This record gives sequence, C-alpha cells and structure tokens, in this order.
Amino acid sequence: MYRYTCLNAISPVGLERFGADYESCEELAQADAVLVRSANMHETKLPENVLAVARAGAGVNNIPLESYADQGVVVFNTPGANANGVKELVFAGMLLAARDVVGGINWVNTQTDNENVAKDTEKVKKQFAGSELSGKSLGIIGLGAIGALVANAAIHLGMEVYGYDPYISVDAAWNLSRSIKHINDVNEIYRQCDYITIHVPLLDSTRKMINRDALSQMKENAVVLNFARDLLVDEDAVLEALEAGKIRKYVSDFPNPKTVGKPGVIVVPHLGASTAESEDNCAVMAVKELQDFLENGNIRNSVNYPNCNLGICQSACRIALYHKNIKKMISQFTNLLSDNNIENMSNTSRGEYAYTLLDLGGPVSPEILDSLAAVEGVMRVRVVK
Repeated sequence: MYRYTCLNAISPVGLERFGADYESCEELAQADAVLVRSANMHETKLPENVLAVARAGAGVNNIPLESYADQGVVVFNTPGANANGVKELVFAGMLLAARDVVGGINWVNTQTDNENVAKDTEKVKKQFAGSELSGKSLGIIGLGAIGALVANAAIHLGMEVYGYDPYISVDAAWNLSRSIKHINDVNEIYRQCDYITIHVPLLDSTRKMINRDALSQMKENAVVLNFARDLLVDEDAVLEALEAGKIRKYVSDFPNPKTVGKPGVIVVPHLGASTAESEDNCAVMAVKELQDFLENGNIRNSVNYPNCNLGICQSACRIALYHKNIKKMISQFTNLLSDNNIENMSNTSRGEYAYTLLDLGGPVSPEILDSLAAVEGVMRVRVVK
C-alpha cells in the first residue's frame, strides 16, 4: 500500500487514478509521496519516508529542488499539461492589448439608465477602436510546449511568426508549422516584432532578459506579453519604456504592487493555467509519474534527478540508488552485489546527481543494502521490489 498527501487541492480526475493500492493521508510522516500546486515548500522539512514530490504544474519555484535531491527525494513536474490553457490566455492578452475591449465594456456598464445607449455607442466607440492581429508580426521567445502551441495558432490567425529557441527539442521542432521563421539572434525579434511573448523557464541566464537593452530595440507600437514568470521581465524598465512611449502595452499574468493599475499595463490575476481542463491534465500527469516511480522506480519529468526507465520489473528484485554523479560509483555497486545476478541496469545522471536502477535475480540482504547506503556519495537506497 502506498500513501500520498496533498498540500493543495488536486483535481479528483487525477486522484481517482491511484486505485486500490493507494490511500490518502493527512500527515507527511505517513506519506510516501506529496502532491502540490502552489504551496511554498521551502521551509517544509520532509521526513525520511517521503520518496517523491509531484508538482501539478510546470513551475517549481515553490520547491527546494537541491535540498530535496540531497535527501534522495525526486521532484516531478507536469510540463505541457497546462499548455493549451496558457496558449489561449496569451491570445486573450494580445486581443486585449490590440483592442480596448475592457474599456468599452466598462463604458457600456455606466450606461444602465441611458435610453439612448445604442445611439451614444456610435458616437463614442471610436475611442475604444484598435487593430487586428492578422498581418502583425509575433515574436516567440522559447518554443517549448506552450511556445509551440502559440506559434502554430498564430499562423492560423494570419500573423507573421518569428521563433527563437537555441535549445529547441527535436520533438518540438517537428511539431512546428513550416511557416514559422526560426531566428538565431533574439535581438532580431526585439527589432522586428509587433508582439513579443516569452515562454522560457526562470534561470540565472533568463532572469530579467527583457531589460532596458531589449526594450530599447523594440518598435514604438510593440506589445510585450509575459505569461511565463514575472522575474523574466525587468518591470522597472518596462514602466520607463511605457512612460516614454517606447512600447505600447505590457501584458502580465503576475500582479504585484509595481505594475497594478499603471498606464499601459494589463495585468491578469495569474489565470494562465486556471482552467478545469488544465488542472485535470496536470493532476493526471502527476499521478501517472508518481505511480510509475513508486511501483517501478522509473523517473520521468523530474526536475532534480535524471530521467530513468527500466519498464515494469520482471525480475525478482529491483533496487534504486540515488547518488552523486562521481567516478567509480557503478563499480562499487557491482562489487557489493557480486553475489547477486544483475539482470538489467540503468544509470543516468543530471548535473551533480545520478540515479541507478538494478534488476537482480534474487533479494538483497539487509547487510548489503546497508553497505550500499554507506558508499560515499549515496543519498538513498530503496528496494522497489
């Protein structure tokens, strides 16, 4: 029996997939796995029994990845599960920036006692007029799950689409429309595009990448959209650019005191993935990841350990070793297991962390397990089967 606990409300569409071999519990001290959405876990000390944390979403800024890796706790996320919901809101953001729909609606709502509202509408509607997306140029920085969907949909809206992603995956490249112009220099997007939307993870290299230099190259009618992470954009520089008339609009999904209510800024209350479908998709993916990990030791979509897959275990025993990515680890493991028949093995690494799965012909004694755990650089030894 496996036990899980939820730190946030998780869609029952996902949780019901756990089945009879799983049960929910309230306390971390009883849980094998944790499901989370937005709860801040940076001050959460996990007991030794917790094997994994699954984030029902893509961003993991609320989880201390390195310290959990050092504890031998695998952290998963669900990339792409909420991509369609975010994609649709990006287009809503572009439309709100292109046409003053909100201003027009607000004016209409002030006319509840006006019997001549239809006639007056014809007089004032010009002040809410805007422009169409068709024929405009859209620059997309980051062509992952969300960026690729935005790019393909924009082509169908008649936009000229430029895409920049030096790390694009083969799968993502195959899924992109041939009409998208692939750009090798992000500055070309800044200089040429009417709309610029950013879809990259928050890393040291991407923090505040939309800065004064980037903004200085943009067209005066440019619209910057940020539905990825707030810290990707230097918002002080954006406000300066708006005030100076350097760009036309800034659309963000991340409310904060700096931007709320400022001229030229449209702030959405973090609705990117807030659809029933996105929440269901994220929950289903998170549950599947946990099931495969708990039952088979396989890792897929981890953000602090390497992916590793030996399929369903057909051997008598499977053990998992969580360890630092240093030399001679495998030889130490195989030496200690020399009396066991190793039928299958997979060793993968990611940065300073590595993960090894071993399928054995028979059970491993407690003494051997203790010896494996005592190898310098090993964080956890787990008997999967």
